[in-house]
Amino acid sequence: MLETLFLLLPVAAASGWWLSRRELRATFERVGPAHPDFLRGLNYLLEEQPDKAIDLFLKLTEVDQDTVETHLALGNLFRRRGEVDRAIRIHQNLVARTHLSTELRGYALFELGQDYMCAGLLDRAEVLFQELVDCGLQRQRALLALRDLYQCERDWRRCLAVAEQIKPVQEPPLAVEIAHYHCELAEEAQRNADPVTARRELALALRVDPNCVRAAMLEGRAALADGQPQRAVTVLLRVAERGATYVAEILPELIEALQHLERDDVLPLLEALAQRHPSPPLLRSLAEVVAAARGETAALDVMTAYLTHHADLSVLERMLALQIAQEGIAAPLRQRLQVTLAVTRTILARQPVYQCEHCGFQARTLHWQCPSCKRWGTVVPVQPEPTNAESLSPVISSE
Repeated sequence: MLETLFLLLPVAAASGWWLSRRELRATFERVGPAHPDFLRGLNYLLEEQPDKAIDLFLKLTEVDQDTVETHLALGNLFRRRGEVDRAIRIHQNLVARTHLSTELRGYALFELGQDYMCAGLLDRAEVLFQELVDCGLQRQRALLALRDLYQCERDWRRCLAVAEQIKPVQEPPLAVEIAHYHCELAEEAQRNADPVTARRELALALRVDPNCVRAAMLEGRAALADGQPQRAVTVLLRVAERGATYVAEILPELIEALQHLERDDVLPLLEALAQRHPSPPLLRSLAEVVAAARGETAALDVMTAYLTHHADLSVLERMLALQIAQEGIAAPLRQRLQVTLAVTRTILARQPVYQCEHCGFQARTLHWQCPSCKRWGTVVPVQPEPTNAESLSPVISSE
């Protein structure tokens, strides 16, 4: 029986290939014209000879709506396969046709602009998309493509100009994107030592999107740099109260501002934050403050309690390092702890710190715009998985 199945496998594979080939041919024959050159070009495609197929398609003189749609589909297929030069040839041929309808010409121009974008010919793509906007052809798609193009060039002023044209009809609204464009301009102004422009851009960002965490973070850092620690604390705590997502990002500036004010409630404040929004960076900072105020044993207790409920290697790494540094540990135990620490650090160095909530892209640095799906504000710190507290609690209590 088994031998028979093995003999049937090649037959099944050949049948599947023949059926798929027949289906593809039938699809193109329905969409395209029954022209000998077209059918011959189809055979070239099926035989993996795309250059010969394109040459035949471009020589076809009779172009109607069905043919144009077929050419557009072929061009898109080549672009998706990374064969941009072939896609450009097909779409350029369509654009050169003088008797195309206005609507079909708009489609062809847009696809050619997409080809140029993929090929890195941004200047040519910009000209085509702008032409479409000016003529009112494929206007919304062309505006979105222009926005993506200007984002690639990091031309935030033009991004804002295009976003304002998209805004009235785009769903969902572009408030998040517009706020981030203003934040980018604010950061540029800060790098150029222009605090006036930076403050203006941050104000505009918060006006467009009052919940923009990035703008609030930049505002708090700017206040600290301007020698206004009280304002920095107010702004940064407002960020913390919005949720645990970006608490870790504001911790260094928050602690620095509190220290400038010489406040004696730093430890209670961090403990309250850790209780409401536990996160690895917050726990590490809290452990450092606890170690300075109450001793290393108290810091170890804080980290142990956290690890009882959160499986986090970064806090474990800090706890092992602190444990090894203590006096009175036997040499064999210290050596075992050092090996454990080395293994933990090796694994930790490969772990992603941030992840996009939309597409799953992972990174070790924060990107306000996801490099993969290009969405803004979707990359967040990775939260540790829960620990089986029931199995660990008896061990901890027995010690």
